[in-house]
Amino acid sequence: MHVDDAIQSRKSVRRFLPTPVSRTTIQHILELAARAPSGNNVQAWNVHVVTGRTLQTLGQAMLEEARDNPQNCVPEYGYYPDQWVEPYLGRRRQCGFGLYEVLGIERGDTERRQQQMLRNFTFFDAPVGIFITTDRRLNTGSFMDMGMFLQNLMLAARGQGLHTCPQAAFADLQHVVRLHLDLADEEILVCGVSLGVEDIEAPENALRMPREPVEAFARFYG
Repeated sequence: MHVDDAIQSRKSVRRFLPTPVSRTTIQHILELAARAPSGNNVQAWNVHVVTGRTLQTLGQAMLEEARDNPQNCVPEYGYYPDQWVEPYLGRRRQCGFGLYEVLGIERGDTERRQQQMLRNFTFFDAPVGIFITTDRRLNTGSFMDMGMFLQNLMLAARGQGLHTCPQAAFADLQHVVRLHLDLADEEILVCGVSLGVEDIEAPENALRMPREPVEAFARFYG
């Protein structure tokens, strides 16, 4: 797959088929992801891959905690702003409303919206869950490195005919993840990624969020 095609076809898939993904394929994707640049070649990422019974057990534990004890679901870093401003608020709303619309969920239907949110913790039915961490002793620049690693991972998955869904929601459940996976004290859970074969019949997978044109975000000099 040409890199242009991989970038254009990457999207957040929110329903996967149960088709297994081999460990050899996962290993290959991670090897490519690790070619991401990082400041002074620090390589500030660690990866925890879950499949099978571990995925099911951990997913159920996260789902129950998010459903029953939402007050405990706090990430160890701030992903979103404390106060939303434009144009970011409008884009966020467009994303949420677009998803609910394709799923036939009315804006006031808080129960179904909550059910859809909780599907994060079933890995959207994917057979592979990937948790990505960094070392809390490093600084914020390492989050740029993490982003480049994550993008490499998602594009490498496309090269294998697979899809992904990057999920910051997992960071809210870091305290549950620590009970099931061997995270060192210095590891901070950045996000998770669901990986697998897209269910092309699922309406939510038809959602393609727009991007601003280059003229809206870039200035050229000289």
